[in-house]
Amino acid sequence: MSQILILGAGRSSSSLISYLLNRAEKHSWSIVVGDFSIQAAQTRIGNSSFGQAVEFDIRNETSCATIIQKADVVISLLPPHFHPVVAKMCLQFNKHLLTASYVSDEMNAYHKEALSKNLLFLNECGLDPGIDHMSAVKIIDEIHSRGGKLVSFESFTGGLIAPDTDPENPWRYKFTWNPRNVVMAGQGTARFLQDGKIKYIPYQQLFNRYTEIEVPGYGKFEGYANRDSLKYRDTYQLPEIQTMLRGTLRFSGFCSAWNILVQLGCCDDTYSMEQVDMLTHAGFLDSFLPGSEKQPVEQRLQNYFKLDASSAEMKRLKWSGLFTEEKVGLIEGTPARILEHILNKKWSLAPHDKDFIVMIHRFIYELNGQRKTIQSSLAVTGEDSVQTAMAKTVGLPLGIAARLLMQGKLSARGVVIPTLKEIYEPVLKELDELGISMVDQEV
Repeated sequence: MSQILILGAGRSSSSLISYLLNRAEKHSWSIVVGDFSIQAAQTRIGNSSFGQAVEFDIRNETSCATIIQKADVVISLLPPHFHPVVAKMCLQFNKHLLTASYVSDEMNAYHKEALSKNLLFLNECGLDPGIDHMSAVKIIDEIHSRGGKLVSFESFTGGLIAPDTDPENPWRYKFTWNPRNVVMAGQGTARFLQDGKIKYIPYQQLFNRYTEIEVPGYGKFEGYANRDSLKYRDTYQLPEIQTMLRGTLRFSGFCSAWNILVQLGCCDDTYSMEQVDMLTHAGFLDSFLPGSEKQPVEQRLQNYFKLDASSAEMKRLKWSGLFTEEKVGLIEGTPARILEHILNKKWSLAPHDKDFIVMIHRFIYELNGQRKTIQSSLAVTGEDSVQTAMAKTVGLPLGIAARLLMQGKLSARGVVIPTLKEIYEPVLKELDELGISMVDQEV
C-alpha cells in the first residue's frame, strides 16, 4: 500500500484526515497520522482499518527520520517554523511534501534540490493562503485570456463565528485556528499598492486603518491589510496592476477594540514579563497603564483611551474578563502569550459552536475600452467545534492535491504554490462538488 503521512493532529486536521481515510480503501492507501500526542492522532484516526497513529516529536530526529522514510507523500500541519526541518528530511529520503503555510525563505532555498530530485514541495494549499490563490488566479487567467487588463485586485478573508454561535459574544469572534497566530496577526508593516503608489501601514496603525467591506448576502465587515501584498504582483503575473491589496476580515467593531490591546503593548512577543505567576487579568492590563492611581484598572483604561464606560470597546474588553482579579494561570510568558492565555478562556470554541469562513475578491479590469468589475465570494459554515469550516477549507485542498499527486496527475515539481492551472482547476472543481464554492458576479 502507498502511505500518506500527516504530521499534526490539531484543529485544522479533521477534514483532511477524514477525506483521505474515506478514499484509502479505493486507492490502497495507508494513512499515518503523527502527532506529539499519540492520543490526539488516534482520535483523528478513529476505528479506520486504513489509519495508523504514531507519536511524532520533531525534536527527535532519529524517530522522525524513521517515520518519514516509510511515507510516499508527507503533509505537514506542524507550526510553520518546523516545515523546513521536515522538508530537509523529505529531500534526504526523496519524499513529496505538502503544506498549507506560506513559503518561507528557508523553504524556497530547497527549490533547486527538490526539482533535481523530481519532488513536489507544494505550499500555501489551504484556505488563506490556498483557496484565495486558486480562485483568484482562475479569474485572472480568464480575464487575460479574453485580452483584458487588470487594473485593481483586492482580496479579504476571515475566519469568524456563525451568527447563531455564542450570541452574547460582542466580539463575534473565537479562536478557530492557532490562537498564537491570531494574537500575533498583523505584526510588522503592511505593504500594498494603491493607484500605482506603494503604501505602508505600520503595525501600531493597522487596526486604525481598516476598510468597510460588504460581502453580498452577508453584510458589512472590517478589513485590514495583510503584511505584504506587493509580492503577489509577480505570483499572480500582474505587472500592470495599479491597486493590489490582500487583507483580513472581522465583524464590525472588532478592530477598534483590538487596537486598544495593540496600543497597550499586550501583543508584544519580544520579552518575558516578571512575576507572571502572581498576575491577575486586571494586573496584566495594569502593567501597561501609566501611573499607579488607586482607581480601578477599568476606569484608568477608560481615561487613558478617552472611552465611555458604555462604549462598544469597553463592552468587548469586559466580556473577555480582562478587568477581573482571576489569576492568569501561567508561570511565565511574554505579553502576547499571556494575552492569548487569558482570551482562550472565553474565546475557545464550545462543542456545538459553529465557525464561519468568508472570503471576497474584487477585480477591476479593462476590456475593449470598457472598465468592468467582478466580485467573487465564498462563505462556509462549520458543523461543530471539530468539523469546522476552517478545517474543511484548510484540509480539503491539501487532501485533493495529495490525491492528485498520488494518482500521477500533477507534473509540477520543486517549491510551488497552487497558482498553476493543473493544480487549481481540479482542486477548485472538487471543492465545488464538496460544497465549497466561490460565487462570481459581474457588477
